[in-house]
Amino acid sequence: MNDNLKKMARAGYVAKGSVYGITGILTFLAAFNLGGEKTSQLEVLKFLDEQPFGNVLLALLGVGLIFYAAWRYTQSIEDPEGIGEDKKGKVKRVAFFISGTLYLGLGAMALWRVIGSGAGSGGSGSGNSAQNSSILDSENGLIALGIIGAAIVGTGIYQFIRIYKADFMKKFDFESISEEKRRKTIKNSAYVGMASRGVLFLIIGYFALHAAITSNPSDIKTTRDAFSFLEDSSYGAWLLGIVAAGLVGYAVYMFMMARYRHFRG
Repeated sequence: MNDNLKKMARAGYVAKGSVYGITGILTFLAAFNLGGEKTSQLEVLKFLDEQPFGNVLLALLGVGLIFYAAWRYTQSIEDPEGIGEDKKGKVKRVAFFISGTLYLGLGAMALWRVIGSGAGSGGSGSGNSAQNSSILDSENGLIALGIIGAAIVGTGIYQFIRIYKADFMKKFDFESISEEKRRKTIKNSAYVGMASRGVLFLIIGYFALHAAITSNPSDIKTTRDAFSFLEDSSYGAWLLGIVAAGLVGYAVYMFMMARYRHFRG
């Protein structure tokens, strides 16, 4: 595999891990009233924008996320690691393409903030919102919403399947990692990270399905809404804190991917 592609992938993992790390830290602090706030990925961009050298941070993050998107597109289209053309391989490659598109959008938004082109976009927000609501209110829109909700639930379930099978371990060349502590860090950070992502996907997917079934698109929830759902439940602060800490664990897993991932091909 091309060395430049590997470098892009590693930079992408760092950028993705940074988004999850900031999301997890701010939400964990909010859970126990230590400052911070329940944060979605989009709000991470706002947080960085408000920091010293915010434009530099956003530019680095934006480029990193675009690198990650490029890596996902490459996995989907060119299949450099030989995932294959069977049913399982096709599903994975479609998932890679969707992931790439989502992170391409997030990376573009980060760079958009840097160049300041979004300053005048607020005026059209309500119109776009109304248009989106109208689309989702239609029969086809509700069907699409249901399909998306089911896919998100499926993604949540898949996180726990990955934990059970531990197939993510195949992405690492453990023979080259001499320290047992680092091996445990990879395993444990992956377990807690995937579990937290699984919980969030299940909550968001459930609400999307509920919105489709009840023909009420206003019930659609974001990551921040999922955090609020956890916080409002029994032992809410602890549940929110545990899930948020898990996202920090996922960030560590992404950083370990950037350092130790083994590329086939």
